[in-house]
Amino acid sequence: MDKTGNSDTATVLAGQSAVPVHVAVIMDGNGRWAKGRGLPRVAGHRKGVERVRDMVTACAEKGVKYLTLFAFSSENWRRPVQEVQLLKELFLSALDNEIRKLHKNNVRFRVIGDTERFGEKITSRIRQSETLTQKNTALTLTIAANYGGRWDIAQACAELARRAARGELDPDTITEKSLEPFLSLAGVPEPDLFIRTGGEQRISNFLLWQLAYTEMYFTPILWPDFDRAQFEQALVSYAGRQRRFGLTGEQIETARHA
Repeated sequence: MDKTGNSDTATVLAGQSAVPVHVAVIMDGNGRWAKGRGLPRVAGHRKGVERVRDMVTACAEKGVKYLTLFAFSSENWRRPVQEVQLLKELFLSALDNEIRKLHKNNVRFRVIGDTERFGEKITSRIRQSETLTQKNTALTLTIAANYGGRWDIAQACAELARRAARGELDPDTITEKSLEPFLSLAGVPEPDLFIRTGGEQRISNFLLWQLAYTEMYFTPILWPDFDRAQFEQALVSYAGRQRRFGLTGEQIETARHA
């Protein structure tokens, strides 16, 4: 137990930094950006891909180690069929055009979500991309595609249930820590900073488990306009916050100056 009377204080302090280790983003506003310019929605999605490229570069330069982007939710299948098809084609094109650039820059690429629904062509390209970049260490870029936070938790619970049914696990011993190894981002630090562009102020079934203590940053800027200057503003906002993880501000300050 430390001088604050709480053995967790040192852990909290150790996890604080002016630059987030892990940034998670809901890239909202592509369609509205295009509509405002009299363009088809796919033009906004294409512009959004360019912004992803800039965001990856900015994160690498700032020392962010993990960037997780919500590209396609499990609810997005409800969109018009033509738009869904165009999004799938854009995803495949991005895999073809961007992965070797990521690999050249030592960026690891991962996809989380129920990707089988995208079909064999896309899932095969995803596997190839993940294999190619799996040993890269500068930054881990994770794309959430056909992903939902409730799905993530449910599939982790299902795995625990299967292990219990096989007699490998006593249900009475299950804790939060028991579930975490079976979540999609197992082994990755929980996000420090969550950014949502486009003006909406909700998390929309994204990383429900992992965002429990994440700092939230909402901006009205549409994703295609979220440039490095906008990202800098988000980082400044983050750096000015005191992350307490259930402790009091007095405990944190006392430990910091001890």
